[in-house]
Amino acid sequence: MKSIKLQQYLTLHITLPMVNEKKLVEDVSGWLRVYDDGSVDRTWTGPPEVSFMTDTVMPHENFVDGVAVKDVDTDSGARVRIYLPEKNNSDSATLPIILHFHGGGFCISEASWFMYYAVYTRLARSSRSIVVSVYLRRAPEHRLPAACEDSYNALLWLRSLAKGDLHEAWLNANADFTRVFLMGDSTGGNLVHQVASRAGSEGLELKLSPSHVAGGILVQPGFVRATRSKSELEQPQSPFLTLDMMDKFLSFALPLGSTKDHPITCPMGAAAPPMSSLKMPPMLLCVAETDLMIDTEMEYYEAMKKAGKDVELFLSPGVGHGFYMNKIASDLDPVTATRTQELIAAITDFIKKH
Repeated sequence: MKSIKLQQYLTLHITLPMVNEKKLVEDVSGWLRVYDDGSVDRTWTGPPEVSFMTDTVMPHENFVDGVAVKDVDTDSGARVRIYLPEKNNSDSATLPIILHFHGGGFCISEASWFMYYAVYTRLARSSRSIVVSVYLRRAPEHRLPAACEDSYNALLWLRSLAKGDLHEAWLNANADFTRVFLMGDSTGGNLVHQVASRAGSEGLELKLSPSHVAGGILVQPGFVRATRSKSELEQPQSPFLTLDMMDKFLSFALPLGSTKDHPITCPMGAAAPPMSSLKMPPMLLCVAETDLMIDTEMEYYEAMKKAGKDVELFLSPGVGHGFYMNKIASDLDPVTATRTQELIAAITDFIKKH
């Protein structure tokens, strides 16, 4: 009896401390949620029928559809995912390297996502290249220039392999380190420009011997200005890119106090080094006709041409930002399928020329 009364007393008179629930600070289009305790949730909360594109694909060191995949920890602490195409009789003894930087507004995406796996296994087969995709640190936990440093350190890692200071079995046995191509989609294209220009300014193409940066491939790069362009105001938005996503992601990613006129997002702007002062490899700029950022991408192209740089332009008509990443559209829509095939062919041709 006494124990029952004691329990009743405790229940009535002892108040347990309240658990503080974290509060949502920002929700970005189903892609990203930021909470007041600094935690970030990147679980896709948009239409469930497309959630598979953000699923993690586990590495497989056996060949599946002609490509083997493994994750490697580099000496810089960053990880990379290697896509190795199965050799065929027409291949050279060694294959060129595509050093890939993923997009996602510097805030989302993983090198292991299905949407990247689907594209870069296909590109490895088509271009007869070894794709090395970097797991980039992401904002808001890691603001820029963190992703730039990760990208450049991956290039330094390839240099160390080429010089024999380090060893990675798949690359040392199969890669042609004299033909390293930097490639990035969306904001990964921004990283291509940053890494290429830094490599040129530091004379890395000479220090890399027996390795060499043979070219850069920018696929619908995330070049913007603080003021809206005509295409941003007029082109259709999509789940892969909205103005709200663009603004919020860059506000999380850029150094505090910066605007979109920052050199990383606006390399053709007044705050960036003059294009004429940059030592750049041959570049391929791939744009999409209905991309929100096509105006600023074309401004970058014109600035590169005016500065006398070796830059080619490839236009995908009738499609928008990230169209080739949309596996559903690539499978079901003949236009998207054709444009994706054309894009991969253009990238393959560029690699073969250099």
